[in-house]
Amino acid sequence: MEIKIKPVQKFAGELKAPGDKSISHRALIYASLTEDKVEVESLMQTRDIKATLECLSQLGVDFVESEDKVIIYGKGLRGFKEPKNVLDVGNSEIAASLLTGLLAGQPFFSTITGSPSLQTHHMKNITKPLQDMGATIKGRSENDLLPLSIRGYDLMPLKYDLPVSSAQVKSALLTAALFSRGKSELTDLFCTRDHTERMLRFLGADINKPGERHIVLNSPSKLKGEKLVIPGDISSSIYFILAAALAPEGELKLNAVGINPSRTGVLDTLKLMGANITIQNEKEYNNEPVADLLIKGGEKLKGVKLKEDAINSIIDDIPAVIVAALYADGDTVIKTGTDLRPKKGERLDIIINELRKKGASIKDAPDGLIINGNTKLSGEECNSSGDYRIAMALSVASLYAETETIIKEAEAVDNSVPGFYDMLKKLAT
Repeated sequence: MEIKIKPVQKFAGELKAPGDKSISHRALIYASLTEDKVEVESLMQTRDIKATLECLSQLGVDFVESEDKVIIYGKGLRGFKEPKNVLDVGNSEIAASLLTGLLAGQPFFSTITGSPSLQTHHMKNITKPLQDMGATIKGRSENDLLPLSIRGYDLMPLKYDLPVSSAQVKSALLTAALFSRGKSELTDLFCTRDHTERMLRFLGADINKPGERHIVLNSPSKLKGEKLVIPGDISSSIYFILAAALAPEGELKLNAVGINPSRTGVLDTLKLMGANITIQNEKEYNNEPVADLLIKGGEKLKGVKLKEDAINSIIDDIPAVIVAALYADGDTVIKTGTDLRPKKGERLDIIINELRKKGASIKDAPDGLIINGNTKLSGEECNSSGDYRIAMALSVASLYAETETIIKEAEAVDNSVPGFYDMLKKLAT
């Protein structure tokens, strides 16, 4: 599918932020671990969410869907059944991680797989410690790649220093630790996203953080719950926020956005660049901080220097930061060191190359990037290469280009932000 983006002058209106995809997967899976009927509200409705629900169904979990809500009838820690078929999580890395941790604690055989893209995602940082806990896991490339065959076990507690900065690895191991008997301790390499810790604590798990990066979970715990409300996804919302901040005119009200401190690095970066963003009506949904955001256009952004220690908090949102830098006064320097390209190198290379087609001046430096601001972008034919963040970044960049832009493979956004282009069309005038 291709989309045509015409230049606009104004970006204005009010919008409920799209539901957080990663929290949606957590909510469904952890609700199934309770012994209660749990209503999950404001759920992100995507193909991958449907895949997670189908996997839970194969494991014996009953649920009822209605509009953007799902009622999950929990099975407790030990009520799951052996699936008759392979469990396919689609393209969701977090679902693959959480379900691998869950299945490692079940006394039956199962196999989990995913999309061709997900089958290239490395899993050994999850499978190796799970094997140390007592699970039997077999997979391709020395148990590193999906599909994985898992024979669960009554797991041993784990004391483990995470060798990588990954909330997915951390979440998989915490999920497995629920099925152990005793105290499990994890030490985070960096302060990664803490959605799992917050949700497990809300549902009654005995989990605490005696130190900034030190997590302790005592098990077994009986999880309980009645309702989980999904906050708006800051990583998806940032492209609406960016569009409003770059607009010569207009004001955007974005409601119920998750402002978890482990996710707001990109918001802080835009504010540092001079974006007019006000946080209003702060509240909490199941231990997650949430707020409304008011973004006013007409402010000229300025270039900034981002040091290497700031990159971890914006690593998934680099495309948005690059687009902001192109329209800012002065240069923006992003010090990536050696850490960014191995993690997100393909995405970074694609967005840079596509923006260069439109006239962007982005220079590679030995330890990062230099982005020249005040760029007049042209309207060209661009391609998202199937990456939803690239599609959204190119779309926002094209709103303020000199001429119309065509974006190919625009359907990449459908599985992460359904209706993105309808919302964009409604707000951009």
